Parts: sequence; C-alpha cells; structure tokens
Amino acid sequence: QVQLVESGGGLVQAGGSLRLSCAASGLTFSIYKMGWYRQAPGKEREFAASITWSGGNTYYADSVKGRFTISRDNAKNTVFLQMNSLKPEDTAIYYCRAFRDALRYYWGPGTQVTVSS
Repeated sequence: QVQLVESGGGLVQAGGSLRLSCAASGLTFSIYKMGWYRQAPGKEREFAASITWSGGNTYYADSVKGRFTISRDNAKNTVFLQMNSLKPEDTAIYYCRAFRDALRYYWGPGTQVTVSS
C-alpha cells in the first residue's frame, strides 16, 4: 500500500522559513517524479514545485521561484521543500504527490502552513 506522509508544516512569521518533508513507502520511490502542490482557503489546488526521479531537473511555479527549493533523497524515500522568505499568501495546505503515469500517482494527506503578517 502506497503511503505519503508530509511533515514540517506550522505557523511562521512573514519572512521566515520552513522545511517540509514527505516520506514515501510502498512504492519504488526512485522512479517517481515528485511534486509539491498547495491549496489555499477558497482556492483550487495549485502546482508549487516538482523534481524528476533523479533529481536532475526541478520546476517551480512563478509564485515560488527563487524562494522555494525542492530536493529529494532517494536513499531515504523522501522529498523536501525548503521554503524561504515566506509570505502570507503562501498560507495553504501543502500536498506531496508521487507521479509515474496517468494510472500511478498518489497524494499525501497534506500539512498546514500558515504565514502571519
């Protein structure tokens, strides 16, 4: 059974930093593209960042580019999202996703990030 578990969320002041982690189990982690998505209150879930299976390529939404960094440790089946210079508009539930193809993708339950002004 595939399981993704996010951690590291919390309450932080604007300008602060948080590091999210997503631990995966039940899948061959190293062949999955991993991503972070977020959903703010009253808004649809949106893409934040992704990383290829090898870690060789990363992609970011314009809204987080230059502030967030995605990375992965295939030996530990974990993907990270380092978030710096946080803004109140970064407040959202952050979800981890593992993607292989249209039939093999999985979501974690999410972790709350709240940035106070």
